[in-house]
Amino acid sequence: MGLRFASLGSGSSGNGLVVESGRTRVLLDCGFTLGESERRLARLGLKASELDAILVTHEHSDHIGGVARLASRHGLTVHLTRGTALSLPEAFPPQQVSLLDPHAPFSIGELFIDPIAVPHDAREPVQFAFSDGRARLGVATDLGCSTPHVEAKLSGCDALVLECNHDGDMLESGGYPRALKQRISGRLGHLENAAAAELLSRVDRSKLRHVIAAHLSRENNRPELAAAALAGVLGCSPDWVSIASHDEGFGWREI
Repeated sequence: MGLRFASLGSGSSGNGLVVESGRTRVLLDCGFTLGESERRLARLGLKASELDAILVTHEHSDHIGGVARLASRHGLTVHLTRGTALSLPEAFPPQQVSLLDPHAPFSIGELFIDPIAVPHDAREPVQFAFSDGRARLGVATDLGCSTPHVEAKLSGCDALVLECNHDGDMLESGGYPRALKQRISGRLGHLENAAAAELLSRVDRSKLRHVIAAHLSRENNRPELAAAALAGVLGCSPDWVSIASHDEGFGWREI
């Protein structure tokens, strides 16, 4: 069996992504309650006890809010940067924490995991690329801007889950306070559709089989705008670009 992945949900109300290769299965982030996490895993045909570990990108509650309870209930190791660990809302049992170097790849079972340091308003945030030695999945859902480092790590992937948080015009004309608008649109905030498309234009896309727009704002974006922005770079129909939804995420994709 090849590398496959699926989302529990993607957005400010909670995030979670399962990545699987053979008998190795990890959860990237968990921003849901224990019961909701288990329900969403069951929707994918999984039990939390079947996970091997949880990876954490950063300490914002929509990514880490459910990690401690899920890890404690099922005895899962939590992999995160030292900066993220120092910013945790509650203490994790030390025996369940594994600190990762944001510039050092590591392995869990059959998965090779490559952290990606990103600009975001958190203590030591990372995103990740995953490989089984044959295919590569890149995930970048919380970053304010692209960097050459990010583009190098996301180049040559077979699948990309890429943040399309907001449409610039919708954010500017919307009802958010000015300070919040500036934080979201700043270099440590979140990618707008056009910035995501520009990032996509700078990576090696020759192997891409799946592109999924993720972390869309409910208030400041629309799925059709995100899909159109990425499709413009890919030279494909917007229907080919998938959308990770807040409530459903997306089902299994195999590469």
